Amino acid sequence: MTVRDAAREAYREALPALAASLVGGLVAGVVLGGMRGELRAVPGLLVLVPALLATRGNVYGSLGARISTALHQGLVEPRVRAGDERLRAAIAAALANGLVASTFAAVAAFAILTTLGSPVASLPVLVAIAVLAGASSGVALAAVVVTAVFAGYRRGRDPDTLVGPLVTTTGDVFGVLFLLGAVRLVLRAAGGV
Repeated sequence: MTVRDAAREAYREALPALAASLVGGLVAGVVLGGMRGELRAVPGLLVLVPALLATRGNVYGSLGARISTALHQGLVEPRVRAGDERLRAAIAAALANGLVASTFAAVAAFAILTTLGSPVASLPVLVAIAVLAGASSGVALAAVVVTAVFAGYRRGRDPDTLVGPLVTTTGDVFGVLFLLGAVRLVLRAAGGV
């Protein structure tokens, strides 16, 4: 295989995922643009959004890379089985890391905005929003990543090529959608904050 053939194959595999990533990013932007009321109701939320979205990409990109490596090494079969300890451990670690990172992001945003004298919602409100959004988007992302990596691998695709754009797209879309849901739930529970 020549360098040209290898490059052509890489682009052939990556372009559909990159196109889906572009569309997903636009959808996430539209949802975020429609959250003006929620962003006004929870001061400091806009500062938290990039950190939460980056967390999704980093944590679940790592999950996809772990699963991809395990597939290449033959440590994991490309199907979901209840008894697969490695897969369960990788998913549990990703979910735990996502929750810890979401909580840390909320605390850091609160501390920075308070130090700067900027308006900010209470710490419990920011943490509740971050944890709810992190947990719900984490479950959805774990399911999508595992399913897509396994399906791609079974179809002869390199899962490493799929993971980046897939996690970026689903992380942005699910992250913003579940963030919107978490904000509305927390505001309703707190009586409008």
